Amino acid sequence: MTIRLGFQIPNFSYGTSVAEMFPTVVAQAQEAQAAGFDSVFVMDHFYQLPMLGSPDQPMLEAYTALGALASVTQDVLLGTLVTGNTYRNPTLLAKIITTLDVVSAGRAVLGIGTGWFELEHDSLGFEFGTFTERFAKLDEALEILLPMIKGERVSFDGRYYRTLEAFAEPRLRDHIPLMIGGSGEKKTFGLAARFFDHLNIIASFDELPGKIEALARRCDEVDRDPATLETSMLLTAVPDATMTDDMLPAEMRGRMVVGSPERIAEAVATNVVGAGVDGVILNLPAYVPGSITRVGEALRPVLGL
Repeated sequence: MTIRLGFQIPNFSYGTSVAEMFPTVVAQAQEAQAAGFDSVFVMDHFYQLPMLGSPDQPMLEAYTALGALASVTQDVLLGTLVTGNTYRNPTLLAKIITTLDVVSAGRAVLGIGTGWFELEHDSLGFEFGTFTERFAKLDEALEILLPMIKGERVSFDGRYYRTLEAFAEPRLRDHIPLMIGGSGEKKTFGLAARFFDHLNIIASFDELPGKIEALARRCDEVDRDPATLETSMLLTAVPDATMTDDMLPAEMRGRMVVGSPERIAEAVATNVVGAGVDGVILNLPAYVPGSITRVGEALRPVLGL
């Protein structure tokens, strides 16, 4: 797996009818594929996030949408950024991700994290628990998920999950690439170093050098070469040449780039690649046909693609 230039779809509010909504999603995924993006991600949420809109705005179920996108794309990797572990039993998630891998001809990526959006849990009846409990659940889930993906039968008796000879068939391959996302330098980065192929870092530009140093420490603790763990930054881009950084809310500066595609590429070269991060996973707040192509063309040389 190599993810250097990913595209994330963070919302489905396009000002269209519901019937026209998914064709707009397809158009974005196909444009990203044609523009040289290596991967397409959706969020794993049931309600829209507070920083992006109100809870009742459109939100497609992630894996149903990814299964549909598998039939209209050919080259891009497909996954969530990232799956909330609390939303699905790990045996069900193993079945879902192996199915996605089969229907996409080997393009599935398993992105996973602890889950964090409390409103969804309270509203939909998922147990939220404490921060510590959610990480303990993820630890147990990985003990079930990883061997099931490899084709093993898993019997497990933990605090949160129990299985008896659980297995997932059919499978296309014994290893589906694993991604974790977050900013926690101890727990999240520690899990990344132990189990994962890719870490998507949620941080601002000025935090990235410190995050890379912390990740190197976590890798050293488990005797892993940091070069074997891919990294990316989640970045919001607005390809509008009339906008400048001082127009952004203070809390978004360093996590969001505005301006021409060339200006966006320059910011990525300086602040992301220059900090030692391998790539970016980009989202655009609004979809204008052609905008993904223009940004992709500017970014590919910066990322060595």
